[in-house]
Amino acid sequence: MLTILKHAQLYTPRFVGTKTLVIGGERVLWIGSENLSVPSELVNEVLDLEGACVLPGLVDLHAHPTGGGGESGPASRVPAPSLSSYTRAGVTSVVGLLGTDAETRSMESLLARIRALREEGISAWCYTGGYHLPGRTLTGSLRGDIVHLQEVIGIGELALSDFRSSQLTLAELLRVASQAQVGGMITGKAGICHLHMGDSERGLDLVRAALDTGDVPARVFHPTHVNRRVALFEEALDLTTRGCSIDITAFPVEEGDEGLSAQIALERYLDEGYPAQRVTLSSDSGGCLPVFDSEAEIVHMDVGRSSDLTQTLTRLFLSGRSPQQFLPAFTSNPAQLAKLPRKGVLGPGSDADLVVLDGDYRVRDVMARGCWHVRDAQSVILGTFETAQSTGLSAHEKIESYSS
Repeated sequence: MLTILKHAQLYTPRFVGTKTLVIGGERVLWIGSENLSVPSELVNEVLDLEGACVLPGLVDLHAHPTGGGGESGPASRVPAPSLSSYTRAGVTSVVGLLGTDAETRSMESLLARIRALREEGISAWCYTGGYHLPGRTLTGSLRGDIVHLQEVIGIGELALSDFRSSQLTLAELLRVASQAQVGGMITGKAGICHLHMGDSERGLDLVRAALDTGDVPARVFHPTHVNRRVALFEEALDLTTRGCSIDITAFPVEEGDEGLSAQIALERYLDEGYPAQRVTLSSDSGGCLPVFDSEAEIVHMDVGRSSDLTQTLTRLFLSGRSPQQFLPAFTSNPAQLAKLPRKGVLGPGSDADLVVLDGDYRVRDVMARGCWHVRDAQSVILGTFETAQSTGLSAHEKIESYSS
């Protein structure tokens, strides 16, 4: 059965004007301006969007579907985000990973959660490995996980310039990156090495050295959290001129913080003329956002949320900047980097993942794989256990209580 969306102000992510979309079988079947005659018995729904903005579903290349954290003991382990926490934020494709704690979290549990999200209706993949070496795997090798596990598209988030990392050498970084590259070549997958960047002043030294001395192509290296410090962001900008893509994290930034907000970082990137296709935005959903003192003790902790991504998107719309400038960083850029050809775009043959915005550029409706998950800002599809009732504080409330 077909769904017909009329009078959409359509961004593919390029703005193409007022269009009608015909959707069926989890795909966009037709887009056009003229009236289309379709037999009524084939049509499930006709919806007049009355000029609302429609854009591709957001592609988030950095999330913790099993939860992150754990840097301050078992009670600080962040619980797994729910299905609707993604869809209410307009995220229809997510790539999951392990973080600091790959001891109580595992590749087995990550892969199971990715498969659960697919069963619940969105698109999901993951990286193998984690912060440390040797990386957590299922097959015994990082390259083997990419080759033999359909859901695994690369390695990450491998930690650099962070006291929580394995203190990698250049030789180790090149060896891991080569496993990502060759695994990707064998399978046709992205084969990227997604790099967590910490607060150390060493910054991107190892990545630059890898580009200067190694044979691994620059496209394999994908550093994230590059806006956590201004100096780190400056380094990251230069890497894009050498062929790397960089990932800006949509974490909250308080006055006096060292970092840049995702909005400011992306605006600066675009205004200074860096390669438009080599920047992505991600949420760190489900991840712990700790602040450490000089003795490496946590003094404050927050939790990453998918909604941080769409709050950044809303602010960019309201800034008056042309949406087709900034939308690729949320949609087509991450999809292209991850080699997901039917994601991050809207056109005949693309997956039917889309977001409808309200008059204030907030998420109103979300469709994933041809099914409505959010209507009028309310979830109409929930995760399997989201309706379960419990007593006392929820896990998220415990974390928020700890943070305050």
